[in-house]
Amino acid sequence: MSPSTTTARHARLLALALCLLVAACGPTAVVVKGNFPPPLVQPLPLSLGVWYDADFSGHEFSDAGEEQRSGGWVVTTGAAQVQMWDTVLGGLFAKLVHLDAKPAPGRPAAQVDGVLVPHVEELQYAIPAQNRAKVYEIWIRYRFELLSPAGEPLAQWVMSSYGKTPTAFLQSDQEAVNLAAVMALRDAGANFTTTFDNDPAVQAWLRDRGAHTGSGTP
Repeated sequence: MSPSTTTARHARLLALALCLLVAACGPTAVVVKGNFPPPLVQPLPLSLGVWYDADFSGHEFSDAGEEQRSGGWVVTTGAAQVQMWDTVLGGLFAKLVHLDAKPAPGRPAAQVDGVLVPHVEELQYAIPAQNRAKVYEIWIRYRFELLSPAGEPLAQWVMSSYGKTPTAFLQSDQEAVNLAAVMALRDAGANFTTTFDNDPAVQAWLRDRGAHTGSGTP
């Protein structure tokens, strides 16, 4: 074997070793998956448009620094967020319409009574420290925009949710993180269902559409 061939072989082996080292040191990835029950309410006789922007539908959080992204966790919630909100909004309204873009002047949303745009404003989490208990906590703060079909702002409000791994006796930390996130999403759906029409501007929109005449849960 010639010296050049030996050098090339060593270079390939070194590259492979580096790749394996980087993979081993990378963050633990969790894609949140769960089941979300529909709300047990009478649907409002309205057609609601919903728009999930890229930050929302691809939402993830991490406890690793953006500059290194090594070690720690990267938890992707985007698909579960969309699944949960589709279930909740599909149960609260007679018709749910997915929009390809946020409505704006000159680009209205057709055949809907209003448009909801959800945002994840903040997410905080607590992880087990100095113990072996697989109990995680997650807090999510949402901001909602309610728009007219023409994109005019009608209401805006914030809402928080909380989830905690209900047991420490799970097989893995990944399962514990996933379950805490699912519980936080379920709590968000329940909170939205019971407080949606507490905002005076939302109440006014419902009255204008002939869907609701009082305050409180639809």
